Amino acid sequence: MKEYLQSRYKFFIWSLSALIPVVVAILFRVRLPEVEPLMFLPPIYATINGITALLLVAAVMQIKKGNRATHERLMSIAILCSIAFLVMYVAYHMTSDPTPFGGEGFIKGLYYFILVSHIVLSITVIPLVLFTYYYASIEDFKSHKKIAKITFPIWLYVAVTGVIVYLMISPYYA
Repeated sequence: MKEYLQSRYKFFIWSLSALIPVVVAILFRVRLPEVEPLMFLPPIYATINGITALLLVAAVMQIKKGNRATHERLMSIAILCSIAFLVMYVAYHMTSDPTPFGGEGFIKGLYYFILVSHIVLSITVIPLVLFTYYYASIEDFKSHKKIAKITFPIWLYVAVTGVIVYLMISPYYA
C-alpha cells in the first residue's frame, strides 16, 4: 500500500510539473477584455521573488543550525510566495501587452540570457521543489537532502533573476 501511495504522489508531482508550464503558456495567450492592465503587480511580484530568495537562504541557515521547525516554516512560506508570484505574474500578463526590452548591445544580450535562463530554470525547478517537499513530508530525509542540494541553488537563481529581470525591464513599462 505504501509503495502504491508513493507512486501516486510521484505521478501527481510529474503531472503537476508538466501541467503548470502548459497552463501558464496558454494563459499568456489570453487577454481579458475590458480589464485595466494590472500595472501595479510587477513591483509586487518582483518583491515577492526577493523575499523568496531571502526565505530560502534563511531556511538553509536554520537547518544547518539544527532548527528543523523554523526551516520547515520558512520553506512553506517560500513555496506560498512562489505560488503567489505565479498567480500575480499570470494575472499581469493576462491584462497587459508584453513589454519589449529597450536596451541595446551587451545589455540586451545579457537581459535575454538572464531572462531565458530564468524561464527555463523556473520550469525545471517545479518538480525539484515538489519532490524536495514530498521527501521531507514522508520523512525520507536522505532523499530530501540529496535533492535539496540541487533544488536550492536553482530555486535561489530563479528568485534572484526574477528580481534582476524586473529591474532591467521596468524602465520600459508603458
